[in-house]
Amino acid sequence: MASKVEEELRRLSVEMRILEQTAEALQARINMVNAVITDLTYANMTLEGLEKEKENAELLIPIGGNSYIKARLEAPDKVTVGVGAGVSIEKTLQEAKEIVKKRLEDLGKSRAALQQQLSQVIDRINEDRERFEELAVTLRRETPTKDV
Repeated sequence: MASKVEEELRRLSVEMRILEQTAEALQARINMVNAVITDLTYANMTLEGLEKEKENAELLIPIGGNSYIKARLEAPDKVTVGVGAGVSIEKTLQEAKEIVKKRLEDLGKSRAALQQQLSQVIDRINEDRERFEELAVTLRRETPTKDV
């Protein structure tokens, strides 16, 4: 009986390690999705702000590191939007807002799916831990103690 318990303990140990790695990978993907959502949210806010600006309006453009450059808005109704693989195309302001909104919706769905998967993996890890602890107690009871 002890050998079956030991075998199941080993199996649970391996399974928990794999599940923990899976949980870490899922959390990393959620963090990446959150970063993209944050970026797109800023883009969306900027596009909404552009709607209020007129041609030749002076703007401060962020260049990173909490630094900005001054620029003049040449065409407030045109936006260059990245479409993937390093390719960008010119769209109207409204089209750009719709593209960003759609991407935000898609990413929100992806994040929800990843969070659901993570929750399931965590539940399984917890179930395995409980079973592992039960088996460890059983094994301790069955194994006679030796006086040293």
